Amino acid sequence: MSILTIQEAQKTVDEWIKTTGVRYFNELTNTAMLMEEVGEVARIMARQYGEQSFKASDKDVDLADEMADVLFVLICLANQTGIDLTAALEKNLDKKTKRDATRHKENDKLK
Repeated sequence: MSILTIQEAQKTVDEWIKTTGVRYFNELTNTAMLMEEVGEVARIMARQYGEQSFKASDKDVDLADEMADVLFVLICLANQTGIDLTAALEKNLDKKTKRDATRHKENDKLK
């Protein structure tokens, strides 16, 4: 199993779109698709870890595959809008680390 960096994933998705997918859907369509895919993850989570029960039509659901669908569409949107997800994640983690340096450790709800 190979390790795929975020940067490599962005390049791989871009190449797939240009060869197999023909072109990117527009940003609004991809945003709607992202919401649809997130909803599918939420549906599985509500049934697998929440209080809802699976229906017969849910028997073949695959949480990992649905999460990969979310990631794929998110990468498409990043590519379309010129966002380097590696840099964005590093910046976001730095922000969270500074902002939350003691916040979670001091939260009695987490103890």
